[in-house]
Amino acid sequence: MGEIRYVRGDATSPQAKGVKVIAHVCNDLGGWGKGFVLAVSRRWDAPERAYREWHRKRATNDFGLGAVQFVQVEPYVHIANMVAQRGIKRGSKGVPIRYDALGECLQRVGRRALELDASVHMPRIGCGLAGGRWSEVEPLVERHLVGPGVPVTVYDVG
Repeated sequence: MGEIRYVRGDATSPQAKGVKVIAHVCNDLGGWGKGFVLAVSRRWDAPERAYREWHRKRATNDFGLGAVQFVQVEPYVHIANMVAQRGIKRGSKGVPIRYDALGECLQRVGRRALELDASVHMPRIGCGLAGGRWSEVEPLVERHLVGPGVPVTVYDVG
């Protein structure tokens, strides 16, 4: 079994050869405007457009917690918009991250990465605005990505 590789850098500039999937957490409200998505939008406009349309047409698609939307932005780069955050604020139900939904998302990302023979790249997903703890997220990444054989790189802004 492999392990997660930790590097300093920008997850929107993945350091690997071959096909790459950049995974990040989105909320279930259709909001896109804070956190890592700003770095994604500075680089490509398609992921935000696709996410907003996916949310707008949610009555007729799979948008919701646990769902993933894949958007190809370059010949060898795909963005995984993972819906694993309930709302955007901490409240009586705790932080916005939903670990069960994140697990479902990562399982879907893992399957797609294996189909594409891709590596997965991410910031410390769910641990910024979503309020999660890496000690809870890391085992999910290991179970759903590293365990099945997907190479994973986690980027810390240097």
